[in-house]
Amino acid sequence: MIDYNFNKSSYIVAFLLFSLIGFQAFSQKEPQYTQYMYNIGSFNPAYVGTVETPELSGLYRAQWINIPGAPRTFRFGANLPFKNEKVGIGLNVISDQLGPVSQTYADISYSYQVRVTDDTKLSFGIDAGGSFLNVDLTKGTFENPGENLNGEMLSKFYPTIGAGAFLYSENWYLGASAPNFLTEGVYNDDVASIVEDKLQFNFIGGYVFDISENLKFKPAFLINSLKGAPLNVNVSTNVLISDVVTAGVSYRLENAFSGLAGFQISNALFLGYSYDYNTNLLGEFNNGSHEVILKFYLGKGGSARSKGGNEKNAKGKPKQIDSPRFF
Repeated sequence: MIDYNFNKSSYIVAFLLFSLIGFQAFSQKEPQYTQYMYNIGSFNPAYVGTVETPELSGLYRAQWINIPGAPRTFRFGANLPFKNEKVGIGLNVISDQLGPVSQTYADISYSYQVRVTDDTKLSFGIDAGGSFLNVDLTKGTFENPGENLNGEMLSKFYPTIGAGAFLYSENWYLGASAPNFLTEGVYNDDVASIVEDKLQFNFIGGYVFDISENLKFKPAFLINSLKGAPLNVNVSTNVLISDVVTAGVSYRLENAFSGLAGFQISNALFLGYSYDYNTNLLGEFNNGSHEVILKFYLGKGGSARSKGGNEKNAKGKPKQIDSPRFF
């Protein structure tokens, strides 16, 4: 067993972390997000061509503050729709750290969408890339004399291929995706299974209610289904005020309550923040989880207004856009 020179209580928490939570962290491609509603392109390649203007996003998540070796995640993403309003490409890079294990995922997405009705479009997407796995056991010392892993390092690359579908209109959306169909595990004879990648499915949906001219309300959900593990169910509600301020709450079933807030700093820049409070056993040992997302909207109309309202033309009158959405 690895000892990171923690005190007794920290060691107990670290043991719980790797024993109870390690399965989830090492068995699925997609890390956990609270602001999934702003991060759909990360886990569904069909989304990348549905946005109205090119957008770039960066996300950082610090999970379970005060627990040694707890997850730290950084994501960079790009969604680039083509002018023909049918094709889109995307880039997704994720760095995920858990104790001595780090993984970096990188993939490129392609999507193509068709019009189902006058108000509804269906987008199909695929992505291809790979995962770089690194295990650095030089960070720990071992309590049992028989263990001989001290100082060992493991590096491995394995390819990933995923697909998804995204059905949407101006005020609702439904999506389904599988991040990786190539579920080949990465093993080490001494450490047993380091990564046992299993087929995962993601289901997402949301509906936008226009409460008034300056207020929109959106309930949403995200469900992760992984073979051999309980469903990971996330439900949330958000309000958009005057196309500028976003506020909401989220609940991850039997895991955490979250508060969310966002602000449209300018037409081209959105900042979002969330805080998680654990409702499970780990809640007694950490100070919650923090997540920050920064989104850049490129080109004309690139703002939260493109998602939740109409822009104005040079004369100050409302200008109709193709698909004003709060997602």
